[in-house]
Amino acid sequence: MNLLERELQYPLGDTLPAPGSSIELAPGVRWIRMALPFALDHINLWLLRDTLDGREGWTVVDCCVSRDEAKAQWEQIFAHELRGLPVLRVVVTHMHPDHLGLAHWICERWSTAEHECRLWISATDYGAARLATQSTTGFGGEGAARFFAAHGLVDPEALERIRGRTHYYPSLVPALPAHYRRMQDGDVIRIGAHDWRCIAGFGHAPEHIALYCEALKVLIGGDMMLPRISTNVSVHEMEPEADSLALFLASIDRFRGLPENTLVLPSHGKPFRGLHARIRQLHEHHRDRLAEVLAAAQERALSAHDTLPILFKRPLDLHQMTFAMGEAVAHLHALWHAGKVTRARDGAGVWRFSALGG
Repeated sequence: MNLLERELQYPLGDTLPAPGSSIELAPGVRWIRMALPFALDHINLWLLRDTLDGREGWTVVDCCVSRDEAKAQWEQIFAHELRGLPVLRVVVTHMHPDHLGLAHWICERWSTAEHECRLWISATDYGAARLATQSTTGFGGEGAARFFAAHGLVDPEALERIRGRTHYYPSLVPALPAHYRRMQDGDVIRIGAHDWRCIAGFGHAPEHIALYCEALKVLIGGDMMLPRISTNVSVHEMEPEADSLALFLASIDRFRGLPENTLVLPSHGKPFRGLHARIRQLHEHHRDRLAEVLAAAQERALSAHDTLPILFKRPLDLHQMTFAMGEAVAHLHALWHAGKVTRARDGAGVWRFSALGG
C-alpha cells in the first residue's frame, strides 16, 4: 500500500467478488467486478434492489464492454444473484465503453411487452455515445491522427495505427438502446427504498453522473473518484481548446459537501472511505504535475508529446499513448487558460507552449 492509500480505509480489505457473483456492501447494494481487456484490467459494476412501476427487481449501474466473457458473467449474475427477480432499468454513469458497452444487450434481454428495461444516462453522454458509434471522432481515424500530430506525435507508425483505429468505439459499444431516460445534476431518483441524488461531473466524460444516497451514506462515484489512480482527463479533437482539467477539479469539489465517512464505490479499485482526503490528494497530484510542466515550459517551448515523460514515468503502449496524449494536452491547456503559458504553432504546424517570461 502506498503512502496515499494509507490515508484511505478499505472496509472489505482485499476481498473481491468472484467472477459471476456479487457482494453486498449496504442494504440493497451489491458489488460486481468484471475483467477488461486493457491495462486497466477490471471494472466495478453495481446492483441496486429496486421497485419500479409496481414491479420488484433490480437496477444495474454500468455494464462492462461488449464481449462474450462479460455476457457470460452477466448470465451467471442473472441466474444466481437476482433472487429470481428481473432487471428493471440500467443506469450508466457515462458513455465510455467499459460503462455503456452492454447496455443495449441488457436492456433488450430484460424488456418485455409489459415493461421496457430503460437506459438512464445524461443526455450529453447519450448523444456523444451515439456519435461515437457512428464515427471515429476522439477514438481513432484520420481526425484523431491529425489532432495528435498537431500536438507533437510525429512517429509515422503510431499515427498510421491511430488512423487505422476506425472501429474502436463501435467494437466495444456495438449498439445503443433506442430510448433513454435523462439524468442531470440535482435529480433525485428513487431506487427501491432509497433516494439517490445525481451529481454531474465534467472533464473525464461529457456529463458524468455520480449517485449519492444520503440514507446509506454511499456514493457511486463512477470514474470521478478513484482510490489508486487519477482518472484520465483528456482533450479530444472534437473540442480542441477544452480546459478539461479545470472542469474535472471543479467537479470533484462538488463531493466536498458529502460526509467524510461516505462509502465510495469507484468504477476501478476497491470501495473505500476517506472521501475528503482523496479529493485533496487528487488536487495535490495535478498541482504537482502542472508545476513540473510549467517548469519545463520555462526551459523550452513544449508540445504535448514533449510532456509525456514528465507526466508518465512508465513505458506506454499505443492504447495508453492515446490517453496520455489527451491528458498531456489537458495539462498544457490548464496552464494556457490560466494565463501561465502562451501557445503558438511552429513551422511544422505543432502547437508549442511557452511559460510567460520563459
